[in-house]
Amino acid sequence: MKIGVLVSGAGTNLQALLDAQARGELAPAEIAVVVSNRPQAQALARAAAAGVPAEIVEHAGLARIEFETRLLDALARHAVEAVVLAGFMRVLTSYFLEHFPLRVINTHPSLLPAFPGMYAPAQALAYGVALAGVTVHFVDASVDGGPIIAQAAVPVRDDDDANTLHARIQREEHRLLPIVVQRLAAGLLSCQGRHVRGRAE
Repeated sequence: MKIGVLVSGAGTNLQALLDAQARGELAPAEIAVVVSNRPQAQALARAAAAGVPAEIVEHAGLARIEFETRLLDALARHAVEAVVLAGFMRVLTSYFLEHFPLRVINTHPSLLPAFPGMYAPAQALAYGVALAGVTVHFVDASVDGGPIIAQAAVPVRDDDDANTLHARIQREEHRLLPIVVQRLAAGLLSCQGRHVRGRAE
């Protein structure tokens, strides 16, 4: 299964996927292309270092549908069959998602449905929760919605700030995301309503 990875920033989740691929742990998934909406994204350098094709599709000045059409064109050029959002800071509409039904995956630094949107670790600290964590989920047209595939809890420490908590959450993200992508490519995930069979933990 050819995977397209959409990125906007540093690309640490992309790096986890690239490392898993280098170790032979992603098959039968293969990262076919990395697409960024920001030309300065560090993730592009990670793709180049791994020898993975990369494209830039900037969103600035484009209507949402035009931007998503250009994204789809870039993915089609590389025969992409499924999409991973790895720090991609744009909300995708149903127009895009209908091209990849139950084949768009996102990772979010909270135990969804708690704390969707940006700054989830800071929100967790502000609410005083004892557990934060990470969720890998299928994407729908809502913000951080869609059926949950995998979650991992991360204890909140008394001395945590948003950065230290996020760093520990990211370690779980980097562990879970390649497992989910491999299982998707192997045909081990299915979904009925919001219930996912073959969930990876």
